[in-house]
Amino acid sequence: MKAIIFGILAMAATVVASNILVEYPLPGVLADWLTYGAFTYPVAFLVTDLTNRARGAGAARIVVLAGFALAVVLSLILADTRIAIASGTAFLIAQMLDVTIFDKLRQATWWKAPLVSSGIGSAVDTALFFSIAFAGTGLPWDTWALGDFTAKVIMALTCLAPFRLLMAVVTPRLNAEPAQG
Repeated sequence: MKAIIFGILAMAATVVASNILVEYPLPGVLADWLTYGAFTYPVAFLVTDLTNRARGAGAARIVVLAGFALAVVLSLILADTRIAIASGTAFLIAQMLDVTIFDKLRQATWWKAPLVSSGIGSAVDTALFFSIAFAGTGLPWDTWALGDFTAKVIMALTCLAPFRLLMAVVTPRLNAEPAQG
């Protein structure tokens, strides 16, 4: 239970930080391509995938749903309302997709499940988030989305190292329940 509570808190902190940081573009020439949120949000996939590996898809769904609820409340207080709504929508769909894909690939080579599930989840998250949060605002959301997705792919690759290291700490759940739906 301690691992799930830690996962929920890590998920909420990651999402809230990302919802605040997405409002701040990188300086200079990168301002039209990236926001600081691109570098924090991929940690949410790491949290989901580690929970899924250690405790199974059911526990990962609990971390996603409880982390989502906490993050939405905090984001509505700390971030722009449109950002919070876009984030909540994109997060829930992308993370649940990540859980399902990871669970289906859990028996494959150690890197396949986190990389494929995070990659597909990141694509869905990016498309939903940026179109809901910034379409019609006059901000360069289309290039932000492209830059954000590129950063998420790089971060997914980078997060493979801590995932592999943390696999030694968590006991993989070999008989995890199959994904629902």
